[in-house]
Amino acid sequence: MINPGLLTIVLAAGKGTRMKSALPKVLHQIAGLSMLGHVLKLAANADNARLAVVIGPDMDNVRAEALKRAPLVGVHLQHSQLGTGNAVLAAREAIAAHTGDVIVLYGDTPLLTPSTIARLRAALDGGANVAVLGFHAINPSGYGRLLTSGGQLTAIREEKEATDSEREITFCNSGVLAFRCPDLLAILGAIKNTNAKGEFYLTDAVEIARTQGLKAAAVSCPEEEVLGINSRDQLASAEAIFQHRARQHAMAEGATLIAPGTVFFSHDTRLGRDVTIEPNVFFGPGVNVEDNVVIHANCHIVETRIRAGARVGPFARLRPGADIGADVHIGNFVEVKNMTLEAGAKANHFAYLGDGRVGAGANIGAGTIFCNYDGYNKHRTEIGAGAFIGSNSSLVAPLKIGEGAYVGSGSVITKDVPAGALALERNEQRVVEGWAAKFRTMMARKKAKAAE
Repeated sequence: MINPGLLTIVLAAGKGTRMKSALPKVLHQIAGLSMLGHVLKLAANADNARLAVVIGPDMDNVRAEALKRAPLVGVHLQHSQLGTGNAVLAAREAIAAHTGDVIVLYGDTPLLTPSTIARLRAALDGGANVAVLGFHAINPSGYGRLLTSGGQLTAIREEKEATDSEREITFCNSGVLAFRCPDLLAILGAIKNTNAKGEFYLTDAVEIARTQGLKAAAVSCPEEEVLGINSRDQLASAEAIFQHRARQHAMAEGATLIAPGTVFFSHDTRLGRDVTIEPNVFFGPGVNVEDNVVIHANCHIVETRIRAGARVGPFARLRPGADIGADVHIGNFVEVKNMTLEAGAKANHFAYLGDGRVGAGANIGAGTIFCNYDGYNKHRTEIGAGAFIGSNSSLVAPLKIGEGAYVGSGSVITKDVPAGALALERNEQRVVEGWAAKFRTMMARKKAKAAE
């Protein structure tokens, strides 16, 4: 059976006071992306997906993040924090306008995988009207328990309402549910707040559906996938899980990580085949690495494209807008920002390259600085193909160095240099014979006199 269209409702109303932060919980980041962003990224992968996000009052920054990550998302306000059932009903308008499956996810549960969501929907294809995602907990304390009979899910029992025997069950509720019901709004409307907390539990939908003759099923996933994040230590645990997955995926797809545990990926890092990454490399968002690239140790790379065969590092910093061309060499202690380096260019030592272009095969000597900022505005420097920039040169933008031109070491260049020309900017060297011996004698006498 082909799955009908999917409406995903993401509950993102919780503020997360245990995070000790002015930032709403779901905006804290894992691998450079907010938790909410991870969940929306997962939800957007479904066929014919429609998205709705439920937020609480005074959460305009959460609304903005949702729209940034999914511009067509519907954002709905939960006025009162009266439980998950109440939160889902805040998206009543979206549910009423939808005729396919409905799945409920949580903005603080960012580690779910597409395969798990697929298995949850497969349970609906198998005849269930409600499918609940569960996990076998190492320590089930605090979780709702999934009660099953004859292979079907009969109820979800919150721990405070559970009997002693039910508390012995380790198959626990993640909170993630999927529905394929004739009238989901009627089921949600039948949920009562007669529990110990006085809240409307979405989990009660299971028993309500069964009283209407509908079927419920439970689907199991690894516990780490449904780790809910409520504190900084849990945030760190989630980051570690994400990084482990990313490292395993990178190696499975043909990259070599010399010391995997020391390499940190962003949520969107892209690596080609036969890429080698040495220890202590950090990828921020927006990095695309093509085939046969070597990234040496201790590099920090953000919003950068590194093209095939390039060599980077060690100790290089590539900042937003860096475009490292094929077979380019970026060496130790070189910083690149908003620069295009064309094929075969080299900057092997101790340089800052900011705002401009380095032509194919050009060489940037050690200690070269692109002086791109005048205190008010940024300016560009254009280096022609095959140009040679001598060591310890300062190139004051805006500036153009022509193809094949030379800049002598130690120069401060403020005017354009024609193609094939030599530019020098130095004072004439003066040599005083015998000066050094006289200076040492004078200084020795002064030192001796001061010691008397």
